[in-house]
Amino acid sequence: MKSFLVAGLLAATAITGVTAAISQTTESTPAPAATPASTGAQYGTFGFDEKGMDKTVQPGDDFYTFANGNWSKANPIPADKSNYGSFNLLSDLSETRTRGILDTAAKDKGSKIGRAYATFLDTGTIEAKGLAPIRPWLGKIAALKDRAGYPALLAEADRAGIRGPFGGGVGQDDKLPEQYALSLGQSGLGLPDRDYYLSGDAKLVEARTAYRAHIAKMLTLAGEPNAEARAAALLAFETEIAKVSWTRVDSRDATKTYNKMTVAELAKRAPGFDFAGYFKGIGTPVATVIVAQPSAITGIAKLVSTAPLGVLKDQLMLRSLDGYADVLPKAFDAEQFAFYGTVLGGTPEQEARWKRGVQFTSGALDDEVSKLYVAQYFPPETKAAADKLVKNVLAAMGRRIDKLEWMAPETKVKAHAKLAAFTPKIGYPSQWKDFSGLEITSGDAFGNEWRANEWQHQDNIAKLGKPLQRWEWGMTPMTVNAYANFGMVEIVFPAAILQPPFFDPKADDAVNYGGIGAVIGHELSHHFDDQGSKYDAKGQLTDWWTPKDIAGFQALTGKLGAQYDAYEPLPGMHVKGQLTMGENIADLAGLTVAYDAYHTALGGKAAPVLDGFTGDQRFYLGWAQVWRRNYREANLRNRLLTDPHSPSQQRAWVVRNLDPWYAAYKPTAGQKLYLTPEQRVRIW
Repeated sequence: MKSFLVAGLLAATAITGVTAAISQTTESTPAPAATPASTGAQYGTFGFDEKGMDKTVQPGDDFYTFANGNWSKANPIPADKSNYGSFNLLSDLSETRTRGILDTAAKDKGSKIGRAYATFLDTGTIEAKGLAPIRPWLGKIAALKDRAGYPALLAEADRAGIRGPFGGGVGQDDKLPEQYALSLGQSGLGLPDRDYYLSGDAKLVEARTAYRAHIAKMLTLAGEPNAEARAAALLAFETEIAKVSWTRVDSRDATKTYNKMTVAELAKRAPGFDFAGYFKGIGTPVATVIVAQPSAITGIAKLVSTAPLGVLKDQLMLRSLDGYADVLPKAFDAEQFAFYGTVLGGTPEQEARWKRGVQFTSGALDDEVSKLYVAQYFPPETKAAADKLVKNVLAAMGRRIDKLEWMAPETKVKAHAKLAAFTPKIGYPSQWKDFSGLEITSGDAFGNEWRANEWQHQDNIAKLGKPLQRWEWGMTPMTVNAYANFGMVEIVFPAAILQPPFFDPKADDAVNYGGIGAVIGHELSHHFDDQGSKYDAKGQLTDWWTPKDIAGFQALTGKLGAQYDAYEPLPGMHVKGQLTMGENIADLAGLTVAYDAYHTALGGKAAPVLDGFTGDQRFYLGWAQVWRRNYREANLRNRLLTDPHSPSQQRAWVVRNLDPWYAAYKPTAGQKLYLTPEQRVRIW
């Protein structure tokens, strides 16, 4: 299924000729006298943490380290994290605040979120019950005697959040955006990506070996015999799935992944699996389905039809034990973390139980927790200030469209229509979901999680045949992130990201525009990136650009992709320019548009110099500050293979394409980030 979050800020979830040079209203004009900053901002004196800079590094050599080098040295990654930076700082704050809400709720026997949280924390009861809660389900898997019963069992697993070789769900129909439709996509891999199965890279070979050991350990803990041989067979089966699976680059292509067909046609194209029975089992007995990766589905169906029944059953058992490890005895929880947390993420220690309890409760009963959170931690004045910023950035995007030399006049008209159709969402949803039908029982952690997964599944499939729930969000207000939803033509900014260092009402405008302003521009420009640009003002996947527009656009994005392909964050591992294309375009365009919005906000006046920094310099420092992050090697390797976002250092480097950055920091030829005017990529 296509993700509900079409394009997010963080990994959870856009032409003939060259655009006119970016506005030359920069601090190259005579600046006013220096003004000491005393804004009351949370960071530094004007919203930027100057102590985190490493001024021994030239901005033209590494703008990220110039802005953040001392911060990186002074902030080692906590033992319970795979990476650490600005997003984590706010996530920690959000979790601490939510913990306070849940601790209070746990004292109220009538509070559903309180029962869910307290029961998750009660590891003594979880340990005492052992495998008894999951035994009936494991027994049902073991009792499967023939392949004919597998689709129904797989459907039951899917309803409980346990994925097998296929993944499905209900979402907006890209070509009929006023309707919901069922989608089907490839699944079946326990490792993060097909490359983990197929690459000869030594580190990925190590991960495969560790995965096989993990399978054997989980089966052994469950009391299963012959665990080593069964682990080898399951790894071999998933390796074959990896071979027929689409790459992440192909899987992010909105055009390639829209393949509507009848279920009867799907059965003919992918024989060997009872899709009609499976769809009926998950509660969606539909006549048509949108297939994301047709050749992969055909290949996986064939593999399922020939794989030993025992291997199919073992895969479901493993996914069940891994998926519910947090509410099973400690041995399972520890082993699941040892592989997915330590081996794949490099994280030495598991998070404290209370943090995981916050995450579980906020996910299972999201709106019930959210409405209490925003009442306490999202003041109306913050929303009003954010609304103003969004309007300014939207207006700046409109002016950018007007100035484009590569876009045909008729396309500009349609682009303005799309811009006018935008729905910005700030802070929290306009209405909340009703969780009265979800049973939460004290002392039943496993049952609570199982029923919560079933509730979320039912909530999803119940949308079929109903009007769009345009009020619905894909993130909670407590989430430190943002996203663009192409079908809904909306940009969404949860309450938790509208805080320093992204946004501080008491900080200097330049820093705010470089921070949250660029984030707003990022999400807005996603609707015009290499995939978002395929959706029109109604959210319909259609061709609305001229062929000449598309050809010129692809020439420019090709240059941008090559630029990122050259970055090598780990020895022998480069950024994948095509995988990260949409996010790189959004970073470039978002920062460009936010810069224009900042200068418009100055109202024709020159920005003051604060603590020796010009307005433009502060703007770009605001951008760099939000990308502060240190990575563990295993986590960074995983991200380079799977994350559609470039690593934080390279995201900060996008400034090398912007003319005003050169005017602000005076990088010179020969420095590592320096590009000649002809080499700079200008899209919007």
